[in-house]
Amino acid sequence: MGTYTYIATATMGLESLVAKEIQALGYETTVENGKVTFEGEAEALCRTNLWLRTSDRVKLKITSFKATTFDELFEATKALPWEDFIPVYGEFPVVGRSVKSQLYSVPDCQKIVKKAVVERLKQTYNQSWFNEDGPLFKIEVALLKDEVTLTLDTTGDGLHKRGYRRLHSEAPLKETLAAAMIKLTNWRFDTPFLDPFCGSGTIPIEAAMMAKNIAPGLKRGFVSEQWPLVSEELWQQTREEARDLIKDIKPAVYGCDRDPRMTKLSADNAALAGVDDIEWKTKDVKDLNPLAEQGVLVCNPPYGTRLEDREKVKKMYKTLGLVSQKQFQGWSVYVLTANEQFEEFYGQKATKKRKLFNGNIKTDYYQFWAKKKA
Repeated sequence: MGTYTYIATATMGLESLVAKEIQALGYETTVENGKVTFEGEAEALCRTNLWLRTSDRVKLKITSFKATTFDELFEATKALPWEDFIPVYGEFPVVGRSVKSQLYSVPDCQKIVKKAVVERLKQTYNQSWFNEDGPLFKIEVALLKDEVTLTLDTTGDGLHKRGYRRLHSEAPLKETLAAAMIKLTNWRFDTPFLDPFCGSGTIPIEAAMMAKNIAPGLKRGFVSEQWPLVSEELWQQTREEARDLIKDIKPAVYGCDRDPRMTKLSADNAALAGVDDIEWKTKDVKDLNPLAEQGVLVCNPPYGTRLEDREKVKKMYKTLGLVSQKQFQGWSVYVLTANEQFEEFYGQKATKKRKLFNGNIKTDYYQFWAKKKA
């Protein structure tokens, strides 16, 4: 079995977290903006898709080369052994992007790559037409400063789709970002974990899955499960290994929301995720009580971006600040928001803050570390 090069994509600012996850699986990494590159056999494709919590998707890198003309792009693409990856019945659409390159027309680049792959497969399979009615092999042509990188998407639906969130709140937080928020805390699974604005339950569910060591991709499928490159037995074996690693523990994870419909939805989602021992409470932030002397509070409260919500959100942040500073003195508090006046309303300067992107929204992740007792 050969060794392949893979690219795990990452939201800007999360590359180091993705790299640590890949390293924990035993692979060496190279980190660049928005991506982490690593090498491994076909098993690495299965393991990373199943286990990566903070990456968006895993791509199989075919090659990289320089091209400044369409002829160069065509000939270099046609010379590649596409038949090693795409069977005669495969569906192979081409997507693309181009940044600071002479070949700036993405539709034209896509057409050239598609034509080159078709020509290569015509020669290999000795036929002039392909029905493309089989498994999906989505090719991406990415150009950066005239450097072309060709990849195949191994994931399908983004890795944030864990399979447990059938329904969600109006402004859902991606599971990958929720996992990243937890990984950026000092929570070590042996103290209580609380989200007082749980919405559809994403943050507490991700926390409980981490504590129980449940692989995030265990309840979903991946496009590469249909590929000849990766055997059904290998996928089965990787899944069985992941099931064997689940810890039979009950972490002290709690989620609260003032809306009973949200706590009900959270409980339903948690049951689907296999973490139905999370405790959900319908409670306003002003009524929060600490569950222990020490713990971690993580939340993604409303941002107050609409004019009519601003005063309401200001009051909410102020209440959160008062409750945290009086009731939760031994706790570390972590808040994600796009509201630039957050610290002013909260009533305290953060120990540390980090820029993160929630979709296309620029946010700050405010970290208030617990004061150590003298």
